[in-house]
Amino acid sequence: MDILFLLVPLSVALVLAILGGLWWAIERGQFDDVDAEGERILHGD
Repeated sequence: MDILFLLVPLSVALVLAILGGLWWAIERGQFDDVDAEGERILHGD
């Protein structure tokens, strides 16, 4: 039972870190135009 006092806060911290990373990626425009990067390799320079 004592391990729950360690695991619950660690899991909450991990979820907050993942949500923070996702928010950071969305704010910096990582998911704005996902199709263009997939087609970029097909177009020659």
